[in-house]
Amino acid sequence: MNKKHITVALLALTFVSAGAQEITTESKVIDCGQVVFKHPVTAEFEMKNSGGQPLTITNVRTSCGCTTVSYPQNAIPAGATFTVSATYDAKQMGHFDKQIGIYSNASGDPTILSVRGVVVGEIVDFQGEYPYQMGDLAVDANDIEFDNVNRGDHPFQKIHIKNNGTKTAEPVIMHLPDYLRAEVSPSRIAPGHSATATIVLDSHRLRDLGLTQTSVFLGSFLGDKVSADKELTVSTVLLPGFENMTDAQRANAPKMRLSAGSLELGSFKGKTKKKGEIEITNEGRSVLNIRSLQMFTTGLEVSLNKTEIKPGETAKLKVTALAKELKTARSRPRVLMITNDPENTKVVININIQ
Repeated sequence: MNKKHITVALLALTFVSAGAQEITTESKVIDCGQVVFKHPVTAEFEMKNSGGQPLTITNVRTSCGCTTVSYPQNAIPAGATFTVSATYDAKQMGHFDKQIGIYSNASGDPTILSVRGVVVGEIVDFQGEYPYQMGDLAVDANDIEFDNVNRGDHPFQKIHIKNNGTKTAEPVIMHLPDYLRAEVSPSRIAPGHSATATIVLDSHRLRDLGLTQTSVFLGSFLGDKVSADKELTVSTVLLPGFENMTDAQRANAPKMRLSAGSLELGSFKGKTKKKGEIEITNEGRSVLNIRSLQMFTTGLEVSLNKTEIKPGETAKLKVTALAKELKTARSRPRVLMITNDPENTKVVININIQ
């Protein structure tokens, strides 16, 4: 019966004293991606005895009988590398996450390894386009947006990755801020094959309301060089919470009205700048606060003559589009406002220009 093999390359991540045994490895988790039903998959963990004394594996335990493990039976010299192979039988459809405990004379506690994936009747690859090249990898999107996020949400976005190189890749999302985490499945991509990266947002870790933007980078392997052609931009819009407002508070809340929902600036026609204006009127019963005024992309300049608008008053939002900067912008030109109007907490104004 055919077996699928996944290998994680060696990298010693910790420093230990010369007189101890220590097991180190690049990753304790291997994601096998899609696995065909009843076709066992083997994950190979390359490990190292990073200490100064021989290492002996005394026992191996698995979380179920569906996983078998092979490992060195003899003592492993100091500084030597070794392989632990775990084979999952793939006899049950659906997701799997199997743990292997490696017991040794290095510690009283086991080293825990995990083999993950999903058993399917037939492997289905992403059939869309991969228009953005990032080194040897190509992706279907290079601009990720988490829109309308409430505090406490954990939304996720997926991007598809294809290996256009000649060597097996181990994709990694680099320079993640603390409010993002990413997983790539499968962990390794053979030439011509694809994987899916899932990027998850922890909204509790966002500091400010409104727009938060950052850049992360897609590497072909751990330690790959960061460069502009491997950049993924990530935008998040965190909304204020009004779920605890009473009916009386809502009745006396501010109410925003815009003179236009978008700004039509036409064509530059050889000009370096184009300008436009939108009026913001408060038709409510209390002061309208513009808590945040931001742009999703470069190439725009904005000004607002006042951020606190009393009932019945109007403010003017002036927008200037810059031709040179917009040519290199990676997303549509838009202006974002966060307000204290419970019916219009987030207002996005599209700037339409050619």
